[in-house]
Amino acid sequence: MQSVVNALERIGVDARLTTDPAEIAGAAGVIVPGVGAARDTMRNLDAAGLVEPLLAYIASGRPYLGICMGMQALMTASEEHGGQECLNVIPGTARLLEVDLQVPHMGWNAVDLSLAGREHPLFAGIPDGAEFYFAHSFACYPDDDDAVLATTDYGAPFVSAVGRGAVMAVQFHPEKSGPNGLRLLANFAALVEREAGVETRAGSGVA
Repeated sequence: MQSVVNALERIGVDARLTTDPAEIAGAAGVIVPGVGAARDTMRNLDAAGLVEPLLAYIASGRPYLGICMGMQALMTASEEHGGQECLNVIPGTARLLEVDLQVPHMGWNAVDLSLAGREHPLFAGIPDGAEFYFAHSFACYPDDDDAVLATTDYGAPFVSAVGRGAVMAVQFHPEKSGPNGLRLLANFAALVEREAGVETRAGSGVA
């Protein structure tokens, strides 16, 4: 998680790593990264008293970016460890990658922006087929294809980015993905600035 903060600071964004519900409630933009299992992620969010604050924040319509497990947590449920209820922000299920290749999927892979059939400001200035760094065993399968922003092929296509309103999420790690990853984070910061009318560069806004 600190690596995401470090990447944001590299592009001049004033970001804070926090588990304080009050800070999240007052933030202009929120990024939720995560690694590991869905059950642990949801238990940790619940133990920190963050489930309701995050849902309230999302309902407010302010920009939200989920990264890796932060994307899977947006689904209705994950099939990991026999099943785990998630945040149900984007209806769908996180399931084990349905491929004949090695799982977990680790390393660089291309992100296809064309199959979604629409452009999204999160990917502004990022070419179709740009490579990002992945580290995951489960992938998201949204119920509604309109939520799909990008796909990636790893023996078979899977959803590598979703979006619904001000909620965005990516399965890859932009903080580990070089210039294109930094561009994506800068695009998110620009969305925060535009939607909230705040300065995230050398100012405040992204928590």
